[in-house]
Amino acid sequence: MRPDHILEIGFAFRKSRALLSAVELGVFTVLGDGPLAESTLAARLGIHQRGARDFFDTLVALGLLKREEAGRYANAPAAAVYLDARQPSYLGGLLDYLNERMYPAWAKLTLALRSGKPQAGPSAAGGFSTFYSDGSVAEAFLRGMTGASLLVGKALAESFPWSEHSTFADIGTAQGGIAVEIARAHPHLRGIGFDLSSVERPFNDYVRGSGVQERVSFQAGDFFKDPLPRVDVLILGRVLHDWDVPVRQMLLGKAHAALPSGGTLIVHDALIDDARQERPQCLLSSLNMLIQTAGGSEYTATECSGWMRAAGFAGIRVVPLAVMQTAMIATKA
Repeated sequence: MRPDHILEIGFAFRKSRALLSAVELGVFTVLGDGPLAESTLAARLGIHQRGARDFFDTLVALGLLKREEAGRYANAPAAAVYLDARQPSYLGGLLDYLNERMYPAWAKLTLALRSGKPQAGPSAAGGFSTFYSDGSVAEAFLRGMTGASLLVGKALAESFPWSEHSTFADIGTAQGGIAVEIARAHPHLRGIGFDLSSVERPFNDYVRGSGVQERVSFQAGDFFKDPLPRVDVLILGRVLHDWDVPVRQMLLGKAHAALPSGGTLIVHDALIDDARQERPQCLLSSLNMLIQTAGGSEYTATECSGWMRAAGFAGIRVVPLAVMQTAMIATKA
């Protein structure tokens, strides 16, 4: 390993901080109306002229902005699609969550490694019910989950044979990002978002704003206490990684009990490769579970296959999705 590679890792936080600040300031949304000169852009954003040029040129060097010959700044193509808050493909909810909650939490990684205890997130707050009781925290979390669901939901809508099914349920749905993307792509489907009752209002607001409220509804429930919805397809996305192995096995057993014969279970998380060295982002995601949860972690496809088979599932296959997410798809024999 070269020393510059070591230093590149050490300094990586600076790129992240520049992007998160740009989203927080609304750079890409302001430029969604067209290119602007440095002084005009700085004034629109309310930032001091001293750092403006270096900041904007940093975003150019990172490939997020373009600088025209006349010196005006404009969004790069990907930024125009994913970082302008007025676009339906906006990923800023996730980036805002990283900025507000996850970025500070990762300063506590060393404490988490030494103690083995959560330092932030739902587990540190005393569980999801307590976590959701703080309105501003819950709002940031739910918007973050929606941002994280956008690309994954689109990939799942495209990669699974939904024409063979008529109903589905997204377990731990948050605002319903996954359910909305699937329903948008497949008008014949009817879907359920299953989550704690405190999520119902933001779920309904998001689904109504997406125009699929006639086909996607909310079902309040606690998967520790209540049975899962009876539908053709159950989705457990970013759920198993929140919990230890016994809880994962319990949830897979509940999914098996709820599904009809021939029904399908889709699990997706940031799966670690079997060699535990080829997907560093997934291993970093597992460390995030150390910081955020009491017993959660990411896991491998081999481990998940074993739990699925033990629960009674068969025909297990692995399908890469997007944004580090991989789906494990299985059938109730």
